[in-house]
Amino acid sequence: MKSATRFSGVWVPLITPFQFNAQDPAEAGAVDLATAQRLARFYADAGVAGLVVCGTTGEAATLSPTEQHALLSAVLEAVQGRCPVMMGVAGNHTDALAQRVRLLDGFDLAGLLISPPAYVKPSQAGIIAHYLKLASATRHPVVLYNIPSRTGVNMTPVTVAKLVATGRFPAIKESAGDVPQMLNLLEIPQLDVLCGDDILLLASLLMGASGTICASAHIRPDLFVSLYQQVRQGRGAAATALFQQLKPLIETLFSEPNPAPLKAALAQQGWLRETLRLPMTPVSEACNQNLALQLERVMKLEKVGVSALAA
Repeated sequence: MKSATRFSGVWVPLITPFQFNAQDPAEAGAVDLATAQRLARFYADAGVAGLVVCGTTGEAATLSPTEQHALLSAVLEAVQGRCPVMMGVAGNHTDALAQRVRLLDGFDLAGLLISPPAYVKPSQAGIIAHYLKLASATRHPVVLYNIPSRTGVNMTPVTVAKLVATGRFPAIKESAGDVPQMLNLLEIPQLDVLCGDDILLLASLLMGASGTICASAHIRPDLFVSLYQQVRQGRGAAATALFQQLKPLIETLFSEPNPAPLKAALAQQGWLRETLRLPMTPVSEACNQNLALQLERVMKLEKVGVSALAA
């Protein structure tokens, strides 16, 4: 089933805010649905192409199925169709995962973002069989998510091409950090390639990627949208200048395990309390200080910023 939504532009993989537990800050409380809705409305108003709920950045592994569905419902209610929403799904038991994706058929989604099974390290044939079973269990398009640093297995371009040929997999979030592999993926017909490595955002767009699922775009989403538009308009020099200004922020946001630095940055901006669920822990004081410096600088940048960036 080919999606009616083209997977392009800047997608934001939403963090999951938790209610603050004053008695034990290391133990997060319930999912803070009200804050999640405020964030979702903010990014929709900023002109992002779409939102991802329960991705890696959303700490989905720490959320129960009930919490995941409640969060998804809250985000859909908040955006009211102003931008498409994708749902992240992960697991290493294919049959159990197929049952989970069936439950998502009642939601109005652009697609399901699904990574290969983690820990078990299946063969490429096993990856293909896994995805085909999941695709057959849902009416939604399945967006492939290649992130070998977390799953322990790389999905090769040959495997991706075989899956795309079935017509059920319109896009991939590519997070292998491998430029030659990205180039090979860009050669696959009928495949939208979304950059999943924020530091490779500019390079990927200039090579022809259709867009990005970018955690860093939580901060100044307007600048990331501008960067994407500049590349699409053939303004490579302007896009490069803007990316050079964003790069130190991106590096800081990934200097400690994601999404801890991102949550720290959003906390500094007053969006939420810096609360994560174990085994994720808050960032170091050094990271917090660096984030403060980067936020102060980036928040001063002009929206388009070509003249300001040259200064």
